Amino acid sequence: MGRTTEGDAMAGSAKVYELRIYRVVPGKLESLVARFRDHTDQLFAKHGIKPLGYWTALDEPAKSSTFIYILEHPTREAAAANWKAFQDDPEWKRVKAKSEENGKLVEKIDSTFLTPTDFSRLPRV
Repeated sequence: MGRTTEGDAMAGSAKVYELRIYRVVPGKLESLVARFRDHTDQLFAKHGIKPLGYWTALDEPAKSSTFIYILEHPTREAAAANWKAFQDDPEWKRVKAKSEENGKLVEKIDSTFLTPTDFSRLPRV
């Protein structure tokens, strides 16, 4: 097995990771965490989206306003296709609408695609 180069990952032909940071509406972090725990995580699995973990911060100001997770995707193309299927899913639309009956939960989402360095301790494909 050869090494994957950064260019390969950027071209979408190698496994990629997606770092997602949610800036949460004040007072809504617990509702967002509950939505992920009770619904979103299962819907991700349904659509081939593989979460590696979910995090909240230990210290303020991020503690009450930030939700972070990392996803693993086989390729950039797969990520795009899986996200589209997820966002088009009627069940996701229902869950999102229900969870936001009293207002939006998220102010801003930052998404960054990542490729591991050659010295990362992640399994190589």
